[in-house]
Amino acid sequence: MSGFRLSPDALRVQEGDIVAGPAMQGDIVAGLSSLDPASWPATSCGNAEGIHYHAACEVSASADGTAPLAVAVTDARGLAMAAPLFSLTYRLDTPFQGSLGAWTGRLVDQFPGLLALGLLGVGSPMADHCHFVRRDWLSASEATTAHALLIDAVEREARRRKAAVIVFKDVAPDDEMLVGNLLAAKGFTRLASLPVAVADVGDNEDAYLARLSNATRKDIRRKLKSRDGIRIERRNDIAGLEDQIAALYRSTQENSKLRYGDFEELPRGYFTEVAQRLGKDAVFQLYWVGEKLAAFNLLLVGADRVVDKFLGMSYPLAREHNLYVVSWMENLRFCREIGRPLLQTGQTAYASKLRMGSRLVPSAVYAKHTNGLLNRGLAAIAPWLALDRWDPDLRQARASSKAGGEQ
Repeated sequence: MSGFRLSPDALRVQEGDIVAGPAMQGDIVAGLSSLDPASWPATSCGNAEGIHYHAACEVSASADGTAPLAVAVTDARGLAMAAPLFSLTYRLDTPFQGSLGAWTGRLVDQFPGLLALGLLGVGSPMADHCHFVRRDWLSASEATTAHALLIDAVEREARRRKAAVIVFKDVAPDDEMLVGNLLAAKGFTRLASLPVAVADVGDNEDAYLARLSNATRKDIRRKLKSRDGIRIERRNDIAGLEDQIAALYRSTQENSKLRYGDFEELPRGYFTEVAQRLGKDAVFQLYWVGEKLAAFNLLLVGADRVVDKFLGMSYPLAREHNLYVVSWMENLRFCREIGRPLLQTGQTAYASKLRMGSRLVPSAVYAKHTNGLLNRGLAAIAPWLALDRWDPDLRQARASSKAGGEQ
């Protein structure tokens, strides 16, 4: 979390409210990693998916030929605010899953480019939330001006690139309090994004299990008996295991029923670069069955939480040894060992996460078409393009909640 908080009333925006002082300006730069490390705010450095993580993502993407990009706002004192940028060709049917997604996929196969739009995004496909790097001591007025200049710089870059759509991806609730009104005043439409699952770790395993349903508690205890046949290893250095870890990640992708296109793809050197750049704050939990690496978790350590960033498993071996449950409980154990009260497990696969006691933190997407007329059309169809509308687990959870409320 950002740790930087202002009240919503401090940022009520009316047209003409923002006056950019001559000492503060917004520019596009060659990635967050190009900024002077001495200017990186302590709050961002302590975020599990903060500036160190994004720098690692930028370096790994560069190896695949993708030039890092970021927006930075500076003044006479140096860096005031920054955010990572990404660009891709976005398919409007990306939120659709199941039979509808399969049908639109066949349609696109027949008519390539039909649903494709050039997109310039603020945030990262490899992060749960849009990360704003903010000077730790920004005043309310400085924050308002810096956010406005950041938005202006992104819009200029979108016009330069002839991008059809600008998106602020996965804005967290605290950040939405700061930037939501500004984006709305600029003509951006708000869409609900996929929420982020977060679990309270509990003081010990028994205390955690006591919060779960009786059936879930019994199921977990039964499956944890598999731990006796598993060797669990914790490492920061994955030298020699890079290919096996990448293969396990691909295996889990292929076994998923959900498809989110380019948002699921990782640069080839991602795991290696994250391990090297984050050091002790990137932890790989490895699960061995005999001499075979059967699963891994990449855990990112932040100031108040551990982010379970990626899970990769070998099938059917992982199911035979109940590695999802085993890894979940081992991650909670790790959080307790290092004194982090929260385990963040990201987006999708909500059914199992809710069953294991997670709560869902909402997230928002702000989108704007660079053509004014088409932007009005985008606003009209936005509810149908919201990612949370089509996730099957969220649909089921909403249906169950509604049925329970009607009883």
